[in-house]
Amino acid sequence: MLNIFTLANGRLFQEEIESLEELARFQPIWVDLEAPTLEEKRWIKQHYGLSIPEDAMDEDIEESARFYEEDNGELHIRSDFLIDDDENPRSVRVAFILNQHNANLKSRGVLFSIHDEDVPVFRLLRMRARRAPGLIEDAKEVLLKLFDADAEYSADTLENIYDELEAVSKQVLAGDVTDTRAGEVLAAIARQEDLNGRIRRNVMDTRRAVSFMMRSKMLNSEQFEEARQILRDIESLDNHTAFLFDKINFLMDATVGFININQNKIIKIFSVASVALLPPTLIASVYGMNFQFMPELTWTYGYAYGIALMVASAVVPMWYFRRRGWLK
Repeated sequence: MLNIFTLANGRLFQEEIESLEELARFQPIWVDLEAPTLEEKRWIKQHYGLSIPEDAMDEDIEESARFYEEDNGELHIRSDFLIDDDENPRSVRVAFILNQHNANLKSRGVLFSIHDEDVPVFRLLRMRARRAPGLIEDAKEVLLKLFDADAEYSADTLENIYDELEAVSKQVLAGDVTDTRAGEVLAAIARQEDLNGRIRRNVMDTRRAVSFMMRSKMLNSEQFEEARQILRDIESLDNHTAFLFDKINFLMDATVGFININQNKIIKIFSVASVALLPPTLIASVYGMNFQFMPELTWTYGYAYGIALMVASAVVPMWYFRRRGWLK
């Protein structure tokens, strides 16, 4: 899918392109390629003279090759964006190419973005740019606003983690955590821990991208100050992710502690039963070995006496354990 974004009266407008002729009618500041086909890449090559690298969206690219500037002035940035999906939270690699000097562009440069699937941050920026005139002025502003929206999206996701962990805390701290509930709690904690880790990695990647833009001296004074504000926002998110890691570890330890308590209760039952049944077993062994013949032949109440003695020897330990509170 090929979408272009143009500026009109300070607002960002989106157009979906389905042919090369349509592409030639517009002067965009942002060209977005979502899962581009070979034909769409050919259009970009033919109209803008831009060759999209084959490894643009590779996940295993070296970290040092994710931010660089070409000899012709093209800036290449590969950054990860978070998708907070309840079933499958993940990060999506997006390749940005900022072309600031192009003969086919009358505007001040154009930003190309290439990715495999739709990114929530992109939708958020499109919605804001349509509603807020003057929010975006050029291609560099688009890239900055994307990173700003990415930081805000991470903050919103952190708030959702706070809410989820609050619900988990109520279940854990209420006590009487059964093994079934403990399993559900551990699964919920594991999901939030994974999401929190992805957010931490995402903001780290965003920090590197914004720092690269600041070092490249491509920003004017206002954009440079905006980039510094994004870095300050990211710094505050680091503190929240660290706190959430501590909270997750606490809830994990508390849940595992309740599991151990439940297991100890089971082991205590077997321990008490084995101690309580030891005297009857001893009496039965001694009683059975001290008769030459079957006792009922010479002693009418032999079995009754033995059974009564065994019951009494079992009741006394149980009474003692109950008195000491070991059966609770």
